[in-house]
Amino acid sequence: MEQLSAGQKLDKAFDKLGEKKTLSFELDLDTDAATLKALDAKSDPEPGDEIPDEAAKLLSDAKITLTVESKKPLTESGEKDIVGMAMKVSSPDGDLAEYRMIGDYVYVRADVDTIGKLTGSPVPPADELPPEAGAFKDVLQGKWVKFNVKEMEKAGLGGQEDEDSPSPAPSLDAKTQKKLMKSLREVVAREVKLKTADGDGDTEHITATAPFRTLMSKMIGEIRPLAKDLPPGMDLPTDKDLKDAPNAKVTADFTLKNGELSEVNVDLAKLAETAKVKKLGLTLRMSDGTKPTAPADAKVLDLKGVMQGLFSGPGMTDDAEFGDAELGDAELGDEEF
Repeated sequence: MEQLSAGQKLDKAFDKLGEKKTLSFELDLDTDAATLKALDAKSDPEPGDEIPDEAAKLLSDAKITLTVESKKPLTESGEKDIVGMAMKVSSPDGDLAEYRMIGDYVYVRADVDTIGKLTGSPVPPADELPPEAGAFKDVLQGKWVKFNVKEMEKAGLGGQEDEDSPSPAPSLDAKTQKKLMKSLREVVAREVKLKTADGDGDTEHITATAPFRTLMSKMIGEIRPLAKDLPPGMDLPTDKDLKDAPNAKVTADFTLKNGELSEVNVDLAKLAETAKVKKLGLTLRMSDGTKPTAPADAKVLDLKGVMQGLFSGPGMTDDAEFGDAELGDAELGDEEF
């Protein structure tokens, strides 16, 4: 009965999350730079494509926080019910990037200087940009900027509501979603071994263990018939991908506090196989979250104006970037640009 009672406790814990109207998730990669370097080396990267030390350290220290606010309980919410959303990527040295969606506006800011150094693509100083860049200079300086989503759509930068518009992205209807979730829960019930353990005070732990390849293969098998209805970009692993995946047992530790799910720790070290790994895991923390708010000092970013100004302004001469060598056999006159 322990397996059944543990499963029921997890079901109730997830149901309680769905009853909330505001919820925050914090994702933390529980590893170190040396482990990431070892995993990268095992993938046999091309010379010069190895993960830089700075990037490995950033990934090992970074955290991603996502907050969602809805007018209805999250399990009953559709896209139109979401009134606020925020995502932040942070490190011990400060925030790297942040995004907020509130009403018709999207707010963004980023430490582009640090990101540029980590990616090997440094950005130009803000004072070197032409006047047409406007609030884009604030982006380079790490300040908040905002843009109106509906105005972007009207301007043709976010999709247009006319006959030339692309078809709406595929999506699963509510009935299909419930059917899929039922199937996935049945897979988990068959393949995952659950065990309960008491924690401190009002805390309880439930550990879930399953062979990685077997579990993924069974779950993808349930999703694959619905692939055509999934949003673009959500490509499912192929049968070969799954065949090559390790089948080592992976353990997840669910922490329940007063019956509510507060943290999940997944130990992935065994998936590294022969790579020298000290620790490799994922930690996901849940909380009630705080209501996303609009930054008061955000400047309006006219994306269409910025694009037109930057790419048609001074400095973009015919031979500055696009010489004959770039165009191949094409011979275009100035009037054809």
